[in-house]
Amino acid sequence: MKHDVFELRRGRTPLLISMPHVGREISADQHHRYVERALGSEDTDWHLEPLYAPIAEQLGAGMLVPRFSRYLIDLNRPPEDTPMYPGASNTELCPTRFFTGESLYKDGLAPDAAEKQRRIEQYWAPYHQALQGELQRLRQEHGFALLFEAHSIRSELPWLFEGQLPDLNIGTVEGKSCKQVTRQAIEIVLQAQDDFSWVVDGRFKGGYITRQYGRPELGQQAVQLEMCYRCYMVENDMGFTGYELDAACVERVRPVLTMLLQAYLMANPSRSAA
Repeated sequence: MKHDVFELRRGRTPLLISMPHVGREISADQHHRYVERALGSEDTDWHLEPLYAPIAEQLGAGMLVPRFSRYLIDLNRPPEDTPMYPGASNTELCPTRFFTGESLYKDGLAPDAAEKQRRIEQYWAPYHQALQGELQRLRQEHGFALLFEAHSIRSELPWLFEGQLPDLNIGTVEGKSCKQVTRQAIEIVLQAQDDFSWVVDGRFKGGYITRQYGRPELGQQAVQLEMCYRCYMVENDMGFTGYELDAACVERVRPVLTMLLQAYLMANPSRSAA
């Protein structure tokens, strides 16, 4: 299913992979607002679509992929724009800063309330209508739905957090967005591998989508993975040598991602598999 602002690829299992920050486009009518650097959409969750696509095909998972950049509107923030992490630096529904802290917008050209509402209606609402509709379809077809929120980020961003993140950061909203058996199954996979450092419900416990749609009591679970860029791209102490997939890194991380998603499914067998 293709829409102006997203593409939904339906799978054959209860699992849906949402990746709300992979979009890179900024609509041409908004270019005049942004500083030139912003038009490169550097804080994108780079290349997650090609990284996850073979896994989704193998496991029969669906994928929900947006077209536009988080610099227009952040699909993983609440429409009322309340902070996700009180007491820490937060990016807004319509972000005004790079992850390094500098302004995205030219002086006086940040979106006002009317422009924010327009962006909600044009970009945010269609994505969430599709997400909610697909989760409902999965519940009707399989008896439940499993949402996996795929994200990625630089390993070090002093404006957002101290020090260096673990490679793999699982968020379950302190166990509220999924069943305990799901959380345990994911932890077992992470404990069994030695290639990547990891944490569950650390700095990133789950954004708006995980919190809003993770309703295990209603047969709808959600798990977020915030993965460091270094897991699948080249990253060094000075930043990046380029926003390109690194074949050797992909070869190491893709099997771990596959096992995580397999564990998610196996901990929650569908009626057809029973």
